[in-house]
Amino acid sequence: MKNAVIYARYSSSKQNGQSIEDQLKECYEFAEREGYNVIDKYIDQATSGTSDAGRHQFLKMIDDSKNKLFSFIIVYQLDRFARNKYDSAIYKRKLKINGVKVLSARERISDDASGILMESVLEGMAEYYSVELGQKTTRGLNSNAEHCYFNGGTVPLGYKTVEIDSVFTDKPGNPIKKKVLVIDEETEPLVKKVFEMYNSNNTMADIEHYLNSQNYKTSRGNEFNKNSIRRILTDKRYIGIYSYNGIEKKDGVPRIIDDETFYKVDDIINVNRKAPARKRAKTDYLLTTKIFCGDCGESMVGYSGKTRNGEPLYKYYACKNYIKHKCKKKAINKDKIENLVIDYIQSILTDEYIQKIATMVVDLIKKQQEDSSNIKRLEKALKDNEKSTKNLLDSLAKCDNDDVRNVIFNQIAKNEEIKNQTLLNIKIEEANNIRITVTQVKFFLMQLKKDKKCDITYKKALIKTLIQSIYVYDDYVLIVCNTQDKREIKISVDDAQSSFKETNGSPNSNNPLFIKGFYLL
Repeated sequence: MKNAVIYARYSSSKQNGQSIEDQLKECYEFAEREGYNVIDKYIDQATSGTSDAGRHQFLKMIDDSKNKLFSFIIVYQLDRFARNKYDSAIYKRKLKINGVKVLSARERISDDASGILMESVLEGMAEYYSVELGQKTTRGLNSNAEHCYFNGGTVPLGYKTVEIDSVFTDKPGNPIKKKVLVIDEETEPLVKKVFEMYNSNNTMADIEHYLNSQNYKTSRGNEFNKNSIRRILTDKRYIGIYSYNGIEKKDGVPRIIDDETFYKVDDIINVNRKAPARKRAKTDYLLTTKIFCGDCGESMVGYSGKTRNGEPLYKYYACKNYIKHKCKKKAINKDKIENLVIDYIQSILTDEYIQKIATMVVDLIKKQQEDSSNIKRLEKALKDNEKSTKNLLDSLAKCDNDDVRNVIFNQIAKNEEIKNQTLLNIKIEEANNIRITVTQVKFFLMQLKKDKKCDITYKKALIKTLIQSIYVYDDYVLIVCNTQDKREIKISVDDAQSSFKETNGSPNSNNPLFIKGFYLL
């Protein structure tokens, strides 16, 4: 049996738990029909799928995927996983690295080359520009921030949330409940301890070791690391400053740390940041997760030989099984294989090809957004509502009984309220769609085409966007791109750059290294 988990979510507190039950029922029936063994389920209630803020079970599921206990995630339909294509691409990539695939119980989605390339372009643009596409803060969240209400996400260590009556009402005299941060007396001393230790010249590594040795946990229940400690030391909420989307409010949350301690720690962090690194710079192995041994199929990892003094001498990609003495495939030189792949991708990025990719990606995004099952469902609900209201009006015109007429009037009023909410939900869905143009995609791909051999960010984006996998054999390398049509090129590793220029991508039978690409267009 293939192990799977189920993820279910509903977005609004106005929906009820029945929608979760419907999702679970459909997912379990799909699993039984298709032969999947459901071992667990993750449920987020009254949260939005447009971002990961507040989706604690979703984030836990992504984290749990590292444990290799399940290979599939079943959702009612894909908008339950993420309504934003950018987030969907990023999290699917993380799951793919962990060997996990997302399945929709109601939608038959094929993993064709077009879909793969679309998601790869979105991922690549995120890697290159480090921006979130199509993510806009809603007016409601900004209104919450004006009153210092908790807007979701991870509750910082030292705090907990409580519900209070807000200044907002859903009808006169009926305030809407909102959450605010209050001090958690159990974990507040831990925050003070972190600041005290760093202020006493302990390093973040020292603090990490101390906290984990005492079995303390982060607010998410994980072990501490340098990043989680840095987040604590730089979080202005500990000095009472509420901050959200450019809105800052002094005394917006309860204070835990005094200003003098906080800013003294901030000065120490800035000094340490400018100081020379204690350790040698980390080597970037750009093909990690993409490169595999052609002999045994195992992934290849960064591996370096050392001199007698312990200094790195040679950098390789080596088969994991070779390292364990279970495979005879020899390691391959890191720089040679990386430069070969970069040169190869550059050679196929012609102006015509870039135009075709950009047009295809944007058209596909538009089509998927137009075909969004969630928007279609809302539009159908709107039509059903209008039909119901028309029938009620017809009944009202024929009815002489005042009691019945009052019942009909009340139902018409309810229909109008449902209609307005549905129209609002459609606008929200449309606002959450990615706004991306052919010009933007072309500009991004043209940047990748330029010769930036020393730019690590460029190399990463290039590989992430167009390379699906690389298989290394003794006498050739198989490069699989996120593409469809086939082309074959033979080229020597030693003279890769010159051969690309001479042959311009045409076969050269004199070169012993065989490269095969799968193209979309």
